[in-house]
Amino acid sequence: MSMIDLSSMSKPDLQKLHKDVGKAIESFDDRVKQDALATLEQKARELGFSLSELTGGKRAKTVNPPKYRNPDSPEQTWTGRGRQPQWIKDALAEGKDLGLFEI
Repeated sequence: MSMIDLSSMSKPDLQKLHKDVGKAIESFDDRVKQDALATLEQKARELGFSLSELTGGKRAKTVNPPKYRNPDSPEQTWTGRGRQPQWIKDALAEGKDLGLFEI
């Protein structure tokens, strides 16, 4: 790896380098995961399987979309799974129907 003489760089050049290094770091894990996945898929093919056959078809955790939205604060949503958010608890305590909040 070549050494960069940072002391001879201008501030805008250093800022651009900083930004580029940040992007490279952020994408590093994704690149390594893609390489690992390709290696695993190739090995599975060599053994006569697909990777999904070996993993039970589960490759990534799915994210449940929100099912309910707070009309007073639309950025607050709930999937209907797990603990109820406070705004749902409060509405139910007031006797409101959960169906009023469905998206």
